[in-house]
Amino acid sequence: MSVIVVGLNHRSVPLEVLERMTVPRARMAKALDDLMGRDDLSEVVVLSTCNRTEIYAHAERFHGAVGDVRDFLAELGALAPEDFADHLYTFHDAGAVAHLFTVAAGVDSAVVGETEILGQVKAAWELAAAEGATGPVLDMLFRHALEVGKRVRTETAISRHITSVSQAAVALAAERLGSLAGRRALVLGAGDTGERMVSSLAQAGVSEVLVANRTWERAEALANRVGGRALGLAHVPGALAEVDLLLTSTGASSVLVDHGDLEGVVAARAGRPLLIVDVAVPRDVDPGAADLEGVTLLDMDDLRAFAERGLAERRREVTRARDLIDDEVCRYREAITARQVAPLVTALRRRVDERCAAEVARVGRDLEPAQRAAVEAAVRGVVAKLLHEPTVRLKGSAGSPRGERLSEALRDLFDLPTAD
Repeated sequence: MSVIVVGLNHRSVPLEVLERMTVPRARMAKALDDLMGRDDLSEVVVLSTCNRTEIYAHAERFHGAVGDVRDFLAELGALAPEDFADHLYTFHDAGAVAHLFTVAAGVDSAVVGETEILGQVKAAWELAAAEGATGPVLDMLFRHALEVGKRVRTETAISRHITSVSQAAVALAAERLGSLAGRRALVLGAGDTGERMVSSLAQAGVSEVLVANRTWERAEALANRVGGRALGLAHVPGALAEVDLLLTSTGASSVLVDHGDLEGVVAARAGRPLLIVDVAVPRDVDPGAADLEGVTLLDMDDLRAFAERGLAERRREVTRARDLIDDEVCRYREAITARQVAPLVTALRRRVDERCAAEVARVGRDLEPAQRAAVEAAVRGVVAKLLHEPTVRLKGSAGSPRGERLSEALRDLFDLPTAD
């Protein structure tokens, strides 16, 4: 068996495909149960964010497991596999480990070095574990990934300056409007990203922040934190007639602000422009709103382009981060080797030692102590030489399909106990 990751992200597919593959938190338990019911997946974690949907799995068979994930994504997005299969990326074993470490470190994010992804990786793992979808393999992998993410942010400057999608969204809005000082802003969504948007807006000097959310209490608590005002979703169109900026980041599975809502808003604004930055995936705002006069609609594609312009300053830190990730992949493989191979090697040597001791005892009854010691030393020396090469090969292939085959062969040949 091996570890695999199959996924799509902001670089591999258009936004309209990625949003169809998003797994909302409310549907995550069902998705995990679905995946765990597939033939070739024995442990599963689903990481679904505004930038990616990735399935990490402990796979019984590589090709079968990839097919299982592809079929799941096809059903999730109501698309034929051939409509997106060419956009899928797949990694296994060391490649899968390196990919997860890169994601956790923020190196693979639209905003390089962003801090939000580390919490999202942790949340995805914890949710899968709570649903009984993980086991010793993925638990060890994700625990190590969180350590890598923290180490990269501690030992490099990759997370300085703009460090999250929410900060980047506010910075993009400030660039488009010239300044946010004295502006009125409406934030749609009071989750983690919305909360960070509100904080960034307050620091940017907006004159008023309005917060709308499906849950009134959460909107009110967030608005009160910055001296803003909470709104019910029904009051959003009216508020849009007054504000300069709308930032959206909900986890809704369908559009919350449609073209018809904004047509009325445009008429009420009497020519005043409205900037909308929609970082939700799936999108909160009807893409057709971009055609309305006076409305500028930006989404995750625009945010990524904005973030890319600032990436040049971080190239050196990205290189340092990748070096640390390479070190951590080696450390992880060493840990896997120790975990998987050491007990098997110990069991093998114990079994051989028992057989050797029994044979020495049988043939050494009539030998003098010195003769018996010499025979025992010779037997152990021969056995050690015979076991040396198989042990080296087993350790060198630990964590790979070949290592699994060698381990199973040893267990069968020497009647060794199955690993836990």
